[in-house]
Amino acid sequence: MKLTYLGQSAFHLITNGINLIFDPMISANPLASHIELSSLSSDYILLSHGHSDHVADAEILAKQNNAKIISNYEVVSWFENKGIAGHPMNLGGKYPFEFGTVKYVNAVHSSMMPDGSYGGAPGGFVIWNGDKSFYFAGDTALTLDMKLIPMLCPTLDFAILPIGDNFTMGYEDAVLAADFIQCDKIIGCHFDTFGYIKIDHEAAISEFKNAGKELILLKIGQSIDL
Repeated sequence: MKLTYLGQSAFHLITNGINLIFDPMISANPLASHIELSSLSSDYILLSHGHSDHVADAEILAKQNNAKIISNYEVVSWFENKGIAGHPMNLGGKYPFEFGTVKYVNAVHSSMMPDGSYGGAPGGFVIWNGDKSFYFAGDTALTLDMKLIPMLCPTLDFAILPIGDNFTMGYEDAVLAADFIQCDKIIGCHFDTFGYIKIDHEAAISEFKNAGKELILLKIGQSIDL
């Protein structure tokens, strides 16, 4: 399983030969100016919610790759109106896709589409297959609902959590989130893109280390084998 960070909350993941892209906002991110959209392959695009910093490049990537959108009903319907196929989900539901089982879990946040229309309930994804099990939290505050994940899903090998504070959890709360989901390997996202969410990298890494956990802060364009 290979994971590449594309900036903000965007990731490219290859698992079982299938290309997944999460929350793509790349072309509008100056920090990701070296990432070429035309170079990205995607079979599925998973969108945690409708905010523009998570869906900005979903349309072009979906049309470029004939990829299918996976998200909540409202987000999928919005993209279907643009001629893009999707698979709608809602909170608490799961579905077996060709790349693994996806469970759409609660996120405490807000959601609005780029045109101001209703974006439905925000969420996160727990995904598992014969290779790994992981959690992509999307944008969320710390919530006790995270404690349900170890009860309902296979043991997590890693999790992708927002750590930038202001709009989501900060890294201090993310340490507690790691406890709730019983996962010690955390990959950070939703940090540094703009002033509100710039963080002290050393302090964040130290916070996790002091709790006996690992925080991985990838550079934009950097890949990691998991």
